[in-house]
Amino acid sequence: MRKVAVIGCGQTKFDEHWDKSLRDLSTEAGILAIKDAGIEGKDVEALYIGNMSGGRFIGQEHLAALAADQAGLLPIPATRVEGACASGSLAFRSAYMAIASGLYDIVIAAGAEKMTDIKGPDAIAALMGAGDSEWESAIGLTFAGLYALMARAHMHKFGTTSEQLAMFSVNNHKNAALNEKAQFPFPITVDDVLKSSLIADPLHLLDCSPITDGAAVVILASEEAVKKLKVENPIWVLGSGQASDTLALHDRKSLTEMFATKVASYLALKQAGIDINKIKLAEVHDCFSIAGLLALEDLGFCEKGKAGRFVEDGNIELGSTVSVNTDGGLKAKGHPVGATGISQIIEIVEQLRGCAGKRQVEADIGLAHNVGGSGATSVVNILGKEKK
Repeated sequence: MRKVAVIGCGQTKFDEHWDKSLRDLSTEAGILAIKDAGIEGKDVEALYIGNMSGGRFIGQEHLAALAADQAGLLPIPATRVEGACASGSLAFRSAYMAIASGLYDIVIAAGAEKMTDIKGPDAIAALMGAGDSEWESAIGLTFAGLYALMARAHMHKFGTTSEQLAMFSVNNHKNAALNEKAQFPFPITVDDVLKSSLIADPLHLLDCSPITDGAAVVILASEEAVKKLKVENPIWVLGSGQASDTLALHDRKSLTEMFATKVASYLALKQAGIDINKIKLAEVHDCFSIAGLLALEDLGFCEKGKAGRFVEDGNIELGSTVSVNTDGGLKAKGHPVGATGISQIIEIVEQLRGCAGKRQVEADIGLAHNVGGSGATSVVNILGKEKK
């Protein structure tokens, strides 16, 4: 396969954008990415956009053609990619494979979601489309409830505490305070988390990611295109892995691990030819604080059952054992579900470029981990300053 690099990035602020439509957000991020890449629209050969539920959120399907139209990219092929909350990273993986295969040289990978145009309960119902509609949402389960079951099982089996869960959220907010694109750019304390409303025992409000609007776009290019364009700071895709698990949580072999994450991580690391210990920078999927802890374990940053202590001992802070969610993660940066995976890639790219400002860490390689639903889809992408 051919070598592929990220050459441009663009992202809106993640927030409640009452004055902007999905097309406004997508166009804004796209213009920023094309400008950052130093290319023109005519150079783009294909577009992949991640979006989970445009139909239920804003009544708009057929989003890929809309995105290409609004960006002035017609008549290039445009494809919408859906994998629940992993839609963005699947769009990135699709773009990567299209270039690696030799089909195209320059491709856009985008992600967008407009979630605040409907009421909160309706948004929660739409999100439950990522679960098993017959066995989960039909009986009243929400994703907060599903992840609460995982959290309670982890606590029972390994002694994980509510305080340790809260510490993951605290770390996210500490980093988000340094990120102008974050929805909640302010610090919180463990006490703040534990005193916030109980959403689904043991998860409190500040253990949960918010409802968010936003868009993110990256430009990928082949090695040949990178040379032709004389790109000065390409960030190379070293490995990409994807795996699936049962849609319903009750069909899993374990409530305390995400098997799809373990497989996707194994595949990405194998392709990159590195061990997880080489990764000092990671964006992990923390739709709820317990998801962040499970990610640390299933990716291999710590032993199973030890993530609570790993976080408590300061191992995920900026510049520590592994700098986790340097942009604030889903919890504090925000979680416009279709855009999240692309936004994670952008944070890795900015860190590796050395342009992350006050949240900058030292790293040559970064990992982005994105999950759909309660773990039925998992995607892991690994990027580095130097190609293999």
